[in-house]
Amino acid sequence: MSQPLSFDDDQRFEQYMDALAEAIGHQHRAERLRGYCTGLLLPGARKSIEPIAARLAPDRARIMHQNLHHFIADGAWSDAAVLAAVRAQVLPSLVKHGPIRFSIVDDTGMPKKGTHSVGVARQYCGELGKGDNCQVLVSLSVANDAACLPVAARLYLPEAWAEDVERRGTVGVPLDVSFLTKPAIALEQIRHAHASGVPLGVVLADEAYGANPPFRRGVAALGLAYALGVPSSLRVYPPRDGRRARCWPDQDGNRSVRDLAGRLPRSRWRWITWRDGTGRDLTSRFARIRVRVAPTSNGTGKDEGEQTLLIEWPVGEPDPLGYWLVTLPSHTALEAVVNTAKGRWWIEQGYRDLKQEVGLGDFEGRGWRGFHHHVTLTLAAYGFLVMQRCEHGPPAGGRATNLSFPGVPDPANPPLRPERHVASSIATQRRRVIIVLARRLPRCPCCHALPTPQFDRANPIRLVPQ
Repeated sequence: MSQPLSFDDDQRFEQYMDALAEAIGHQHRAERLRGYCTGLLLPGARKSIEPIAARLAPDRARIMHQNLHHFIADGAWSDAAVLAAVRAQVLPSLVKHGPIRFSIVDDTGMPKKGTHSVGVARQYCGELGKGDNCQVLVSLSVANDAACLPVAARLYLPEAWAEDVERRGTVGVPLDVSFLTKPAIALEQIRHAHASGVPLGVVLADEAYGANPPFRRGVAALGLAYALGVPSSLRVYPPRDGRRARCWPDQDGNRSVRDLAGRLPRSRWRWITWRDGTGRDLTSRFARIRVRVAPTSNGTGKDEGEQTLLIEWPVGEPDPLGYWLVTLPSHTALEAVVNTAKGRWWIEQGYRDLKQEVGLGDFEGRGWRGFHHHVTLTLAAYGFLVMQRCEHGPPAGGRATNLSFPGVPDPANPPLRPERHVASSIATQRRRVIIVLARRLPRCPCCHALPTPQFDRANPIRLVPQ
């Protein structure tokens, strides 16, 4: 909890930035890359270009703002190349703690006030829990039991935007970008990651993706297993051999998964605990049954073969809470199936950290290129925190109520975070990095004080709360 700030932290950040700078190319771009990533990691309520410039160079904020704006809004550098460099740096640290288990697809909404920013429309925003004016980002992340790393992200362009030539031209949407549904964008990301050699695990997604037959078939065609949420209205057939015939009175017909759940006998249900929660064990009642997905209402669709339908239905609830189609081997233990299906919690935590720690949703420009450059660099900054988390030891599980306060053996050198916390969390790793980066600035970004002396290998500075 009270580890000293080592010279290695500073060195590791420099090496990480050097690797990304090679993907950027030009020397001036490399300097602005460092500056922008530094600004994303520094404290501050807003992580858009103007406040970042003010923190980096308070005495020449206007010039810094112009340089960063040109770098983000107009810079002709490749997002894909930078993300490939991030993967090359972070994945080795991640897989030290075990192979990649999950490939998680999801989208997140970023509320916006105006209507001129690229992709802004009234649509469902998960952050607000309702439909509102927002941009929606579709992402692909890989995860194991230690951490989760986003490896691809793209703005969802609503159909009204995609078909409006004037608006597209105003914000610089590339000519080769056409309207794609969110599942189509996600499948494209998975295919590109697979072709690029990114290690992929079981594909996880909610029912917005699991309800899409082309998405399911596309994932299966790549040889990847999946555990996808599906709606209660999905219709399924019994297995070809007629197993569990008592659940299927009409062997030639199909029924909704909700109806099927109500027909399962009590003996099919089991209580499963899949992981520790913050206040108590996460436990619920589950059942599974082998099914075949029925064709769509218009009669189209190919046979997807037998799959496992996983159902969650706690006692006392009037309806099941969730349904998943799972293509793990049929002999997989129910505990393993549940643990896999519930692995999506990583992306929920990841989006929260991306927005709170590195300003994913804070970009205030309007253009397609600027938006994606900002997103790419937030993923790069976040990737460094993930690497630090993995390098400083695997995250420890447990409940928040069991976390202890760190000891203070030396009052002159207090710990980084005197409050209860998980020592390997992304928030704690960012505080470590803030100390490193703030010492390079003309003034402290928090109190505007002059900087203290630089690192001394023989006498490393201890982490002091800001």
